[in-house]
Amino acid sequence: MTRLPLDDVRVVDLTVARAGPTCVRQLADWGADVIRIEAPESEPVAGERRHGSDYQNLHRNKRALSLDLKTPEGRAILDKLVARADVLVENMRPPVKHRLGFDYETLRRKNPRLVYGSISGFGQDGPYAERGGVDQIAQGMGGLMSVTGMPGSEPTRVGIPVSDLSAGLYLAVGILVALHERERSGVGRWVQTSLLESMIGMMDLQAARWTIDHKVPAQEGNHHPQFLPMGCFQTADGYVNVAGPSGRLLRNFCRAIGLPELPTDPRFDSQAKRFQHRAELNEIVAARLRTRTTQEWIEALNELGVPCGPVYRMDQVFADPQVTHLGMTGTVTHPELGPLELVRNAVRFSDGPASVRGPAPEPGQHTDAVLRELGLAAAEIESLRQKKVV
Repeated sequence: MTRLPLDDVRVVDLTVARAGPTCVRQLADWGADVIRIEAPESEPVAGERRHGSDYQNLHRNKRALSLDLKTPEGRAILDKLVARADVLVENMRPPVKHRLGFDYETLRRKNPRLVYGSISGFGQDGPYAERGGVDQIAQGMGGLMSVTGMPGSEPTRVGIPVSDLSAGLYLAVGILVALHERERSGVGRWVQTSLLESMIGMMDLQAARWTIDHKVPAQEGNHHPQFLPMGCFQTADGYVNVAGPSGRLLRNFCRAIGLPELPTDPRFDSQAKRFQHRAELNEIVAARLRTRTTQEWIEALNELGVPCGPVYRMDQVFADPQVTHLGMTGTVTHPELGPLELVRNAVRFSDGPASVRGPAPEPGQHTDAVLRELGLAAAEIESLRQKKVV
């Protein structure tokens, strides 16, 4: 079997919800030995949630340790884990980790090489540091909802938890950078991001329109905020996304839809003019695209090299021949649920290992194994179980 790229990295996972687990999943997908610490479970709903599609996709490739961190014995075991770990990831409110005694300053004294990763709602300090944060709040405060939706409509959330996902991805990149830097310095770092920071970072060109141009972006619906024709248009049987904003692409786009004169029309012969007359241009294009089916337009546009594509439902996404060719899923076998088709990591290595290898663990599935690795004898483990520490 091909060696996994991160199989020499040990990760203590103290995350909850989605942003933190998204970060840890990146590390687990590439082979890090991730030990997910959870409180001993007693409610039946926990098992139902654990067997749901979201949990299985989010927590694959990890090991599970049941541990009560509110007990002295539980914190002592955490200390043992931290002493041998490369990375610890948490996404609690800042006061919580200090109260429990596993904040960065405390743990770095026990393991100076530890890379400590944190995700919060709004940052580790500042006026909002102690507030709880969730994805939609960050979408609103980061500006995303103000530019999403049809012009003049109410602010609109996007259909995925984008600030959660981006915070997880940003933190994973930061952790890998810190691990690389540790090879030179010999010491770990505290790597931080927040839902708010990641959301503002994801605003990218829209944020720069304010910070540099001092323009407040508005809702543009399904069309690009700066270039056109570039957006989503209705066809005879559905919708098609097209991108023919300038130069050769614009000329070929207009040829493909039977309007070769548009690029030289005095109203549209420069990007500035097209932007000035955007409503008029979009309506001309929309009227033409409504006359044929989505597939007919895709064939005509692709023949001239114009980027385009259909608007799929999720079932159609995974039926697409290119998606099938890319192999965007991987199958694992769960002891109770049977075969599960999980969405693979979006990154691949040449001749690399699969990023989907194992299902999400059952509650405390690896507790005994992890404690034995820490040097605890069977009698000690049983004593901890009797005390409900594990």
